[in-house]
Amino acid sequence: MGFFDFLTEDIAIDLGTANTLIVHNGKVVVDSPSIVARNRATGKIIAVGKEAAMMQGKTHENIKTIRPLKDGVIADFDASEKMISMFIKEIPALKKKLFPPSLRMVICIPSGITEVEMRAVKDSAERVNGKEVYLIHEPMAAAIGIGVDIMQPKGNMIVDIGGGTTEIAVIALGGIVCDKSVKIAGDVFTNDIVYYMRTQHNLYVGERTAEKIKIQIGAATEDLEVPPEEMSVQGRDLLTGKPKEVKIGYREIAKALDKSILRVEDAVMETLSQTPPELAADIYNTGIYLAGGGSMLRGLDKRLSQKTDLPVYIAEDPLRAVVRGTGLTLKNLDKYKSVLANKY
Repeated sequence: MGFFDFLTEDIAIDLGTANTLIVHNGKVVVDSPSIVARNRATGKIIAVGKEAAMMQGKTHENIKTIRPLKDGVIADFDASEKMISMFIKEIPALKKKLFPPSLRMVICIPSGITEVEMRAVKDSAERVNGKEVYLIHEPMAAAIGIGVDIMQPKGNMIVDIGGGTTEIAVIALGGIVCDKSVKIAGDVFTNDIVYYMRTQHNLYVGERTAEKIKIQIGAATEDLEVPPEEMSVQGRDLLTGKPKEVKIGYREIAKALDKSILRVEDAVMETLSQTPPELAADIYNTGIYLAGGGSMLRGLDKRLSQKTDLPVYIAEDPLRAVVRGTGLTLKNLDKYKSVLANKY
């Protein structure tokens, strides 16, 4: 421990395609959509997070809303850096400081990420005052966040359905034994709903409305025990051009999402087929853990359970499982040193 350690702050970041969460002192201090609004004329960032999300789909030609992360990796380098920097400035404890402190960070990344993409995340973090930057794979962070003891010689299967990617991994002895990362997740589900509304109802809805439909009445199967009520959806009629409203039920959404969920199921089955037999025996006993926002889709756990013949459990706060795990890793860096993706 050096003399200047009191000038260093520890933060854990879950840099997600849909939401960015930051943990500081064991608490989630930032939980905002990963969206940036930029003025096209000046190139200046005018809003980030919730404020920018409210502008989405409602901007005029001088303002553009950008999602700097696509499929879990940085797509717009400049915007993502500004976004991370503005989120860090929002941390209440750091606002009071006279000087911006140096930061020790743990950031989680998708398991299918390339070396180049890893480097991009690390460079972004260093530019916003990151003194020590550690990276951890998302399924690993999710497992730690769920409360799985990852260091044991015992197999655990984690399925983390985020906004941009679905990460499936079998973890044992503090490492990923086999994994699969598919680009079918929350965003694809939202696009499926937009497409379904256009083709079946001639109704053109925006991304935000589709997201709302997914959350309110989204389902993975048509036979739910507690079905949600029908929902009124407003949009533009593609035939007349007039605004109109239609009522839709969860069964329609289950139909709309069916193909994408099938692909997630296939990826889970493929990962299971690559699992070594001893670990497969463990998974038979422990089941599959679901994390990430996509796991909150009604009936998804039931559907996966029927497909795999295994028990499926949803993490208690699936949206925050990954960032919780990232925070715990930061707290016990020495214990989890071997788990980190790249020891720079």
